[in-house]
Amino acid sequence: MEGRPKYRPKGGKPRGYSLNKDGKKICDDDIKENILLSIDGDEIYYGYRRINYHLRHKYMLVTNTKKVYRLCKELGILKNQRVIKPKIKRTMASNRTVTDSNQLWKMDIKYSYIQGEDKFFYMLNIIDIFDRIIVDYNMGFHCEAKDAASLLKYALMKRNLYGKEYVKPVIRTDDGPRFVSYRFKE
Repeated sequence: MEGRPKYRPKGGKPRGYSLNKDGKKICDDDIKENILLSIDGDEIYYGYRRINYHLRHKYMLVTNTKKVYRLCKELGILKNQRVIKPKIKRTMASNRTVTDSNQLWKMDIKYSYIQGEDKFFYMLNIIDIFDRIIVDYNMGFHCEAKDAASLLKYALMKRNLYGKEYVKPVIRTDDGPRFVSYRFKE
């Protein structure tokens, strides 16, 4: 193979040593000294990957990140790993208890791109939080407050709730311009 130096012995790498670019053995204790010198001189930042990069370029060592990690761990210079916090389950209805369908609906809009047409289209949908069923949706090339209001009206008709004042669901939306308009609030 061209361009690849022949510095690795056939039996694998020797233990307790690493090789430099010339094929010369460098003791792990010398590598540890180089690591400490690099950190004390503020030439590099902490982190075994950066230390490995630094050793490869400044001292011409042939090392991998696993070995540098092990050496840094032996020196006691590694920071504690960050603790990954468990994810908190987010419920859609955090401020109310939903016990039946048609109590809380969520209305949202999604945009997508049509490649050949060089256009965007929208999909406005209403989902029932209790049973996670799409109540109704509307797709088109524009989305205005009148479209959102008419979709809500059709969804209420679909669930036989239109005109009944005492059983209307709570509608939760984001603060998009079509949802904060006067036409939608009416």
